[in-house]
Amino acid sequence: MPRRNRQRRDAREPGARAGWAQAESGADGEWLVRTVPGAQAVKAYRCPGCDHEIQPGVPHVVAWPADETGSVADRRHWHRACWQARARRRPTRRR
Repeated sequence: MPRRNRQRRDAREPGARAGWAQAESGADGEWLVRTVPGAQAVKAYRCPGCDHEIQPGVPHVVAWPADETGSVADRRHWHRACWQARARRRPTRRR
C-alpha cells in the first residue's frame, strides 16, 4: 500500500505562508514578500508604487500584510524598485 503524504504541521497553522515568503518590516508595518521570477510572471499587474503595468515576463515582488488579517485579496504586485522605494514614495491612487 502506498504511503500517504501527510501535510506538514506548520503548513496548517496560520502564517504558514512564511515558508515561501520572507518577512520584512518597515515604517509601514510588517509584510510577507515573495519574489516572482520573470518565467513565472504570466499575467499583467498594476504596480501600486508607480501605477504602471508590470508586463508578463518581468520579475517583480508580491507583498501582503504579515498579520493574521492579511488575505489573498490583500496581495499586491510591485516592481522591485518601487517596493524598495516605498518609504520614499506613497502608493499612487487610480482615478
